[in-house]
Amino acid sequence: MSKNGLDKWFKQKWVDIGSKRKDGSFAPCGRSKQKKDAKRKYPKCVPLAKATRMTKGERASAVKRKRAVAQGVGGKPTNVRTIVKKKTTRKRRKSNHSGGWSSDKSSKIKEKWCS
Repeated sequence: MSKNGLDKWFKQKWVDIGSKRKDGSFAPCGRSKQKKDAKRKYPKCVPLAKATRMTKGERASAVKRKRAVAQGVGGKPTNVRTIVKKKTTRKRRKSNHSGGWSSDKSSKIKEKWCS
């Protein structure tokens, strides 16, 4: 990152998307000091601008993935992707003429010329 980008990153307001308040705002990033025996959930922190653009489902998915992995290996926080890209699959069918995989358009052309 360039120096300006890093300065901007530090100046952003970071919030915990796993703890949305009743008024619609987010809690600040981080955890408060609590008793050692109390269970605390791990915060998933993002910049406020990104948090407001995310849907409820995207926020829930990111928090779920963050809390699912083993937290704190060697005292380091676990990082997970905030938004996961959906996998797209291309449907292709096997062509009888060429013996390989081909798209519908090329197989129609082959059928026209081979018959």
